[in-house]
Amino acid sequence: MALNIPSDAVRRPRSHSGRRALLSPLLILALAVAALPLLLLHTLTLPIGAMFFDTYVYIDAANRLADGQIPSLDFFAPVGALGYYLFRILLSVFPLGHPLLIASWSLLLVSAPLMALVLYDVDKHARRVAFALLVPFLLFSLLPFNTGGDFFPYPGSDGFGIYNRQICQLMYVLAAALCFMRDPRRLAAAVCLTMLALLFVKVTGAVAGTVMCLAAFLAGRLPLRAAIIAAVVFFAVIAGLELWLGLVSAYAADILALVEINEGGLIQRLMQAASLNFGPVLSAIVMAAALLIFTARGWIGAIGAAVTRPSAKRLAQVFDHPAVWLGAFTIAGLIFESQNTGSQAFIFFFPLVLMILIESRAVLGAGARFGVVLVAGLAICLPLAVRIVERSARAYLGAFQNERLVGTHLKTMAAVSARPFFFLRAERMNHAYVAHRETFQDISENGELSSFLMFSDFDYQITWLQNVDRAISGVQDFEAAHGVHFNTIMNIDFTNPFPYLMERSAPRFIAIGADPFRAVPPPDDRVKAAVAAVDLALYPTCPIGMTRLALLKLYEPLLTATHDRVPITPCFDGFVRKALLAR
Repeated sequence: MALNIPSDAVRRPRSHSGRRALLSPLLILALAVAALPLLLLHTLTLPIGAMFFDTYVYIDAANRLADGQIPSLDFFAPVGALGYYLFRILLSVFPLGHPLLIASWSLLLVSAPLMALVLYDVDKHARRVAFALLVPFLLFSLLPFNTGGDFFPYPGSDGFGIYNRQICQLMYVLAAALCFMRDPRRLAAAVCLTMLALLFVKVTGAVAGTVMCLAAFLAGRLPLRAAIIAAVVFFAVIAGLELWLGLVSAYAADILALVEINEGGLIQRLMQAASLNFGPVLSAIVMAAALLIFTARGWIGAIGAAVTRPSAKRLAQVFDHPAVWLGAFTIAGLIFESQNTGSQAFIFFFPLVLMILIESRAVLGAGARFGVVLVAGLAICLPLAVRIVERSARAYLGAFQNERLVGTHLKTMAAVSARPFFFLRAERMNHAYVAHRETFQDISENGELSSFLMFSDFDYQITWLQNVDRAISGVQDFEAAHGVHFNTIMNIDFTNPFPYLMERSAPRFIAIGADPFRAVPPPDDRVKAAVAAVDLALYPTCPIGMTRLALLKLYEPLLTATHDRVPITPCFDGFVRKALLAR
């Protein structure tokens, strides 16, 4: 199908130039992004959500970056460095901003300029198309929610899967560029910069983006010259970073370590990704099948011509079929989603579906056949958009019944709320964690969580924050009583907010986002030395969970000779470096 986008904005009477400027998609994008700082000047309270402590990984990372640590070089990171640096930049400008909003919106420092480049190119020949690309981009970028299933019955904020959402938003920009940009130089710039961003947010995003670019190249939508320019600049930047810092090889080593930890089960993961995203995947298959049937004669003719009289142009005509595009984008999405828990899965179908609908109407007309294609396209896109709106509406409207968490040392981390009965349950459960510590220890020793949805439980997330707050008071009391000061603090848990909250330092080389079953490689000599030298290693015990226990078994042998284990609070033990107490 040949691209046939209506040129609705090429020539206008001069009397309409002012109105045209006011209706510019670039202006709307700029105004939307410019309004966000107003929401970061003060600390907004957001409803707490499942696995909300994922957000605080960014807090941990920002503090490490402020100390001069570099991801992959100075600490093991399960994803790329770009998201952490963007968060750090925005946090330094808006220290009162909510961490979840900063983490989610920080990507706009990259994605908004890239989307502006796409809109600038598209707006020159198709303003309505530019607006059609802009609206979903803003929807998915501004509302920090996932499109996936609920992990808890009550509505709350999606404080997890943030870097996965960022990848999906970047893939949306890439799809918009590949489907609609006409200027080869601007297209090359958009592809190169977006692929770099994908790589340094999460490597699987770059893999998925490569599949999309390959589809566009084979279809002739990504010209050879533009592809070469994009590839040369892409690899030049990578080479420069490697020569300057050795960052790329260190990042690759982290990825290989993750692959080794999570080896096996790729087919199972792809099937799981397909089942979790059954709606858009099935709708894409239906749309592709319908278009194959409706255009079979022309496509078979194109294949025959490419076989009998091969040329680049004829080969491109074979690959430039909506079924091929849909297949490639589906494969790209499944590759990326096979490694995810939560994201804005398959939102990058929006630009592709828009392109297919425009071209299909030109080829099929406005009859019943186009109606089938239209319904399939809407079945792909509408549920994703509705899901985001629904989740945000439920979370924010329901928050009017919530109470805000009270914290002494938590800074903006305390800006969360929940229904009153969750706070009551958190209090009661915390009492049980203290009174029946051995029971939870036994459950964990048997390789079980006390609740299968423990990390999703709102009361668990509340308890986690409250115990962090109490632990800081306990550490300060311990320091005052013993005349010591802990410069480096480690937390034997998923994330370590203590250095940020107490204005201390995190030890180097310790994994961030420490899931012992997925993202913590065996300690090497650097890690062993760093753990042995840490001033204080905190171990949370409310509750003792199998992930915490696994981390303790990993790190405790490295602390035994150099540290004494002491109680800090009823819910935190501390491994204190003996040399500090001996002074």
